[in-house]
Amino acid sequence: MEFFDSLLESSPFIEKQFRFSPLEDCDTLGSADPQNEGGHTVSPRLIHRYENRCAFRTTDRCFRYCRHCFRRRYIGSGDGEASKEEIDSAAQYLAKHSEVKEVLLTGGDIFTLEDEKLDYMLSVFKESREDIIYRLCTRSLLTRPERFTDNLFEIIERNSYGAPFFLMVQFNHPDEITEKASGIVRRFMSMGIMALNQAVLLKGVNDSPETQIELCNRLLRARIKPYYLFQGDFVRGTSHLRVPLSKGLEIEKEMRKRLSGIAMPQYTLDLPDGGGKVVLTDNHIIGQDGAWWRFTTPSGEERLYPEDSYF
Repeated sequence: MEFFDSLLESSPFIEKQFRFSPLEDCDTLGSADPQNEGGHTVSPRLIHRYENRCAFRTTDRCFRYCRHCFRRRYIGSGDGEASKEEIDSAAQYLAKHSEVKEVLLTGGDIFTLEDEKLDYMLSVFKESREDIIYRLCTRSLLTRPERFTDNLFEIIERNSYGAPFFLMVQFNHPDEITEKASGIVRRFMSMGIMALNQAVLLKGVNDSPETQIELCNRLLRARIKPYYLFQGDFVRGTSHLRVPLSKGLEIEKEMRKRLSGIAMPQYTLDLPDGGGKVVLTDNHIIGQDGAWWRFTTPSGEERLYPEDSYF
């Protein structure tokens, strides 16, 4: 039995994220492309939706298929891995667009690529713009930790000159943070590569303050910064996993009371039809009365803060 299969059997919270539900076929709401990536594709596989960053779809393959994936239309579509021509075309685009400061190497999962293809991709992008921060987006620390071999780390280290890589991971439940995953993160950190977590709020998986607080604290202990907690995208086939926004806001409010600043992720929604990311939070600003701003504290008391230091 593979390591991940044993996790599926031992944790219903992990199993729920990867097992097909008949409810997926009953969901006719939402969009197949909720972030309108098709409308922002500037070269094969390269998406330029925000001015300062792009996403490059390295492959349509993952080691395991997350049922809440916002790229359901793309994963396993048959596109396969990016060709050398597609990689070169994206690199040429980046070379001409100095406003791009970050690139997400995503997919699918970049680490499903064989070592030789991964080495080629990283070297071409780095040669094109070594000043760009490249995000390595993966869930394979959970789904295929044995992928992280000495040879793979040598490839990453060889291409680590210039601006840093960031490791972008997705852990949605405390059960997912294994010793194997923590060891992989430590190896990345030894090369100066920081790990950031992008969790998704999921019904029946992590939709309670207690689970979220435990997740964030375990992430920090594993040297992973809680970065985003995403409200589920409005993507067709996932409504059975989406948490009501009102409940998500209550969870966020309780998390903010009980977590430190470094442990608290941004509760964020990617607005439908490619509207972009907005941060969701309990607003403590009541309003402005002349020279003073009125606030409510997390415990419900009121405080004043001046608009200007000079009266």
